[in-house]
Amino acid sequence: MQTLPFKQVDVFTQKPFLGNPVAVVIGAEELAAEEMQRIAAWTNLSETTFVLPPSSERADYHLRIFTPKQELPFAGHPTVGSAHAVMESGFAAPRGGKLHQECFAGLIELTVEETEIGKLILVQAPKAKVSPLTENDKRLLTTGLGVACDSSNSPLRVDVGVVWLVANMGDAGVVATLKPEIDALLEVSTETQAAGVTVFGRSNDGHSALHVRSFAPALGVAEDPVCGSGNASVAAFLLHTGKLSDFGSKYIARQGMQVGRDGQVAVRIDGGRVWIGGYAVTCVDGSLRLK
Repeated sequence: MQTLPFKQVDVFTQKPFLGNPVAVVIGAEELAAEEMQRIAAWTNLSETTFVLPPSSERADYHLRIFTPKQELPFAGHPTVGSAHAVMESGFAAPRGGKLHQECFAGLIELTVEETEIGKLILVQAPKAKVSPLTENDKRLLTTGLGVACDSSNSPLRVDVGVVWLVANMGDAGVVATLKPEIDALLEVSTETQAAGVTVFGRSNDGHSALHVRSFAPALGVAEDPVCGSGNASVAAFLLHTGKLSDFGSKYIARQGMQVGRDGQVAVRIDGGRVWIGGYAVTCVDGSLRLK
């Protein structure tokens, strides 16, 4: 019987079942891409990752990231959850408080901060590429969301390794009550070659700065519970539009309440670059049977 170490890690939480799960297969260098894709479709999580030895001496490990439908060059919550898994399993260890992940988006640097309540893992998102939407795409987006975006900002296409259409809804209450037409969001996502739509609004809960929701129909995920790349794209949006001063260079974003979760994403902006991260907890620890 052939098996590989397997973990299911809940990301952006310290309490099991409140964050965003990612499946992590460790030591997967013998698996073909087709086998990885089949496993990712079977787990049916928003992402499944495969940890391999690095090909670069600058990296601590190589990571491949799959949705149920396709491979991604980078994604935030799988990166944080996989870093937790490689440290817990002993596959890799931080050097000077840093880990270096090799993936299709390049060499990704992570920091690991020992806090009073655990390991806070932060990842530097790829440098954002921001572009406007056409008027037709804006109309499609409004149709899909069912509500017009905040009039002070136009929605933007933000590429942080994963492409998101980012829309400021103004207030967390509007974000919470959205009931999007997923087929319409799929149409505008396909038209703009985006994974989906991330929306945000100012929070008034006394703890977080923003509430966020991410819809990724192009990846086969109607709503991502807590999305790292989505939150990175929101931070890039705020930087690009000059609205970051409204929230500060360090803030907490909450996500997932509408799907029974309560993820907390730490966002930091340093020197014009975006870092996102949080805590993680292992919910399943065992082995994956391959044959």
